[in-house]
Amino acid sequence: MAMSGRDRAELRAEAHHLTALVHVGHHGLSPTVIQSLDDALRTHELVKVQLGRNVDVKAKDAAGHLAEAVGAEVIQVIGKTATLYRENPELERKHGAPPPWR
Repeated sequence: MAMSGRDRAELRAEAHHLTALVHVGHHGLSPTVIQSLDDALRTHELVKVQLGRNVDVKAKDAAGHLAEAVGAEVIQVIGKTATLYRENPELERKHGAPPPWR
């Protein structure tokens, strides 16, 4: 199910204050990076990925590849930072509690 523009905009606003949890180094989009992104998405749902200076993949392409690998949505790509979202229905949510990425 594709996200609405409004949902995406809300997540973009939320992502503004986040720090990158996953860093892509000179090894590129390695299985290790994909695994750590998968873990981060499982616990946080909304995750920023920072691409290192030496990564020879365009940020948009990297974001698309990572999103596909872990079944997430690309929320935005700015410079070398990509924000991805994947809902985790198994995460415990308390009514009125802040979302898992806060």
